[in-house]
Amino acid sequence: MFLVHPGGPFWRRRDRGAWSIPKGEAAEGEDLLAAARREFEEETGFAAPGEALPLGSVKQAGGKIVHAWAVRGDLDPARLRSNRFELEWPRGSGRVQSFPEVDAGAWFDLAEAREKLLPAQAPFLDALAATARPGARD
Repeated sequence: MFLVHPGGPFWRRRDRGAWSIPKGEAAEGEDLLAAARREFEEETGFAAPGEALPLGSVKQAGGKIVHAWAVRGDLDPARLRSNRFELEWPRGSGRVQSFPEVDAGAWFDLAEAREKLLPAQAPFLDALAATARPGARD
């Protein structure tokens, strides 16, 4: 499973339980799968073509509802290119800095992904495991 590590100063020193599926917000009326493909490309620089397997949806601690799909692919994490965001940092300094939305991406098997992934997104791993074929790369 390909996961991403959030960029910016809040996540810099966090690893276990900090990684995520690439995600973002859908525009009003936008098809959720189309939004997922768009956000994946914005956060990673990679397209996600092909058949999409729905993995369901979860509600994260902050109330955000995340919908996920799995798409087979083979991409090189070293070639990841993320969009950027601006943030006043340090807070209250008046200094605005630019940070990548995603600062790393990596392939994990399901056991490793369970350790790295935000806990609220664990049901996506369960859904993927329920459909995976033996020997398939997730």
